[in-house]
Amino acid sequence: MSLYDRLETVRRTQTPTTGARLGDAPARPHAPARASLDPFAAVKAAVHQTLLDTLGPQLYDPNLGQVDLDQRVRQTLQVVIDGQQTPLSAADRTRIAQEVSDEILGHGPLEPYLRDNDVTEVMVNGHENIYVERSGRIYRVDAKFTSEAHLRRTIDKIVGRIGRRVDEASPMVDSRLPDGSRVNAVIPPVALDGSMLTIRKFAADPFTARDLIAFGTISESVAEFLSACVRGRRNIIISGGTGSGKTTTLNVLSSYVSNDERIITIEDAAELQLHQQHVLRLESRPSNIEGRGQIAIRDLVRNSLRMRPDRIIVGEVRDGAALDMLQAMNTGHDGSITTVHANSPRDSLSRLETMVLMAGVELPLRAIRDQVASAVDLVIQQARLRDGSRRVVSIVEVEGMEGDIITLQDIFSFDYKAGRDESGRYLGGLVSTGLRPKFLDVLADQGIVLPQTMFVRGNR
Repeated sequence: MSLYDRLETVRRTQTPTTGARLGDAPARPHAPARASLDPFAAVKAAVHQTLLDTLGPQLYDPNLGQVDLDQRVRQTLQVVIDGQQTPLSAADRTRIAQEVSDEILGHGPLEPYLRDNDVTEVMVNGHENIYVERSGRIYRVDAKFTSEAHLRRTIDKIVGRIGRRVDEASPMVDSRLPDGSRVNAVIPPVALDGSMLTIRKFAADPFTARDLIAFGTISESVAEFLSACVRGRRNIIISGGTGSGKTTTLNVLSSYVSNDERIITIEDAAELQLHQQHVLRLESRPSNIEGRGQIAIRDLVRNSLRMRPDRIIVGEVRDGAALDMLQAMNTGHDGSITTVHANSPRDSLSRLETMVLMAGVELPLRAIRDQVASAVDLVIQQARLRDGSRRVVSIVEVEGMEGDIITLQDIFSFDYKAGRDESGRYLGGLVSTGLRPKFLDVLADQGIVLPQTMFVRGNR
């Protein structure tokens, strides 16, 4: 039996000798039922401090590689634990070594969930409440930070790695982990109940079209169709809500781009993982503590036009950058791809119109719609369904203008009528509507020919 188990047994068998006295502070309403004190807290604190005293500045030596640093920390950690006077079992030693190592080299109590491939999102609501998402569903976990200061140190460590900051003057920040996982942090005074941290994990090995087919996100025929559209330099908008899988789909579509093209990616926090040879990555920058030095997505889009791009891939347009993106699509930079938050393909085009107006350019609505209709060829709508799965639910062609209205044509749509299985998972998938895209002749001129059976009504 480990020391932790022995202490738990003693705690459960002990009976309190005195009741609560009048004037005692009431118990916190959100206190967890389990013991809040870690019996190894003192040991871990002593090991942590001794490790810092032993290694000192080596932990921050820029000339020391990550692999060498990890090895040096783990070796020193074993020596320090062996020197502890507290009797510890082998299991206790392993646990303490792992937790202290996670604190020094990783992100403290979050590290086990960041290593877990089944976890897709980690959400910290104050230092005592940590939730994770698995298979599209959210679960609370037992891990927690020791204090608000502990959580703040972890946040500062994450954002400081890429040269960003978060403080009372700038209490919100977007950042990323070394593997590209997206990070958002909000601290007081904006966060009323303690600092909040949200990490959207990305696989170390990026998903491919085969993975999306296996997940049921798309079908094989749809993957073939989208590959043809990317290779045929169609301008594509990926639309969907938060957490619907837009960035994953964007990454898969980007993988279809030819290896001999010059690709420029523009993002708030670099997340895309492209393996082509000629990729230039640009990342926006927030303003400094004096309110200067901001470089917005719009600035990067404009600058990218001077960098002789074959493809411009924007992680997400959410402001006046939409105008520059549309102009790039309309001025010889075909094959551009971006994402936008919207609930439907029609809504995504309406959002583009609104964002163009945010650019501060006085343009009539008809002129904006003409720009959108001539620039965008395809809208891919993605959604997270009630069963937690992320699916492409429609693929729509932008045909052009009819009067003052942008006309759309559904090419593929999700078959909700197929129902669900016993576990509640949707059985349907994308099926052809029977309509052929107008740009098939353009693809054929480029030597890209799709089988006619792909567009037979009801075909998957």
